[in-house]
Amino acid sequence: MGVFRIEEADRPHLLRLLIIWVVLSIVGILAALQIHYPPYDQSVQGQDQSRTLALLTILALPVFIGVVIMVLYSAIYFRRTTTELIDGPPMLGNTPVQIAWIAISAALVLFLAVVGIVTLASSNVAQAVNAPGRAIGQSGGQTGSGTAGGAGPELQVQVVAQQWYFTYRYADYGGVETTHLYLPVDRPVELHVTSLDIIHSFWAYQLGVKADANPGVDNIFHVTPQKTGSFQVRCAELCGLWHGHMADSEGQVVSQSEFDTWIAQQQKDYEVISKAVPSYAPFYFPEPLLKAG
Repeated sequence: MGVFRIEEADRPHLLRLLIIWVVLSIVGILAALQIHYPPYDQSVQGQDQSRTLALLTILALPVFIGVVIMVLYSAIYFRRTTTELIDGPPMLGNTPVQIAWIAISAALVLFLAVVGIVTLASSNVAQAVNAPGRAIGQSGGQTGSGTAGGAGPELQVQVVAQQWYFTYRYADYGGVETTHLYLPVDRPVELHVTSLDIIHSFWAYQLGVKADANPGVDNIFHVTPQKTGSFQVRCAELCGLWHGHMADSEGQVVSQSEFDTWIAQQQKDYEVISKAVPSYAPFYFPEPLLKAG
């Protein structure tokens, strides 16, 4: 068995492949840098996700381009011209190539591991807290009182999923419940996602938020809106006949003053119906009658 070596006749091919790979990789990376990656930058967390997608794309492009040009180049220059089937010469590795391949692969994997660890260590990831978990309001919210005027402690908002819509309760404002999600810009928000009946999934795409809504579970997610505007809210878990109806909800990111005006009006409206809705709780279990259908 022979040893794989770069023969003199192969050097022009190697140089040609290297030049093509470098040029296409640079072009590909420059093009990738121009893409606006979802879920865009309406929230700090969404912007982090967009940057991660951009990073992974930039790292993957040279590898993808290298594989593709090698396959195409081989098909063009090294294709068999006859129908005779003959085995090529046996080869046994190449130490410099193997060392380079292992070193580059290890560096990429370790770099991505560091990026992943730093991301997971941040406060932007979801935490699932099973009942009886910590109650809403323990992370700095002021239950029963509003906090007006700019970024303060995390705004506590409970997302209550049910067949087939979402409602939102604001722990910092006496547990007022609304059918629309309004968030003040530049203020950290702690979302507590739960369900009244079956499994749903709360997905605010533009905010970079996607959290399961399970009965009896307080699923916590942190988000900081940084741009005003609307965003779509939908259920991403098949939850019954009218699951598609849970895709037409729209939320709003507004200024702190607009939010204060809006929440004050919601509190006035809520006083009328507060006695007819269940009391505020950090998580919910399905009613026995609902369990029985």
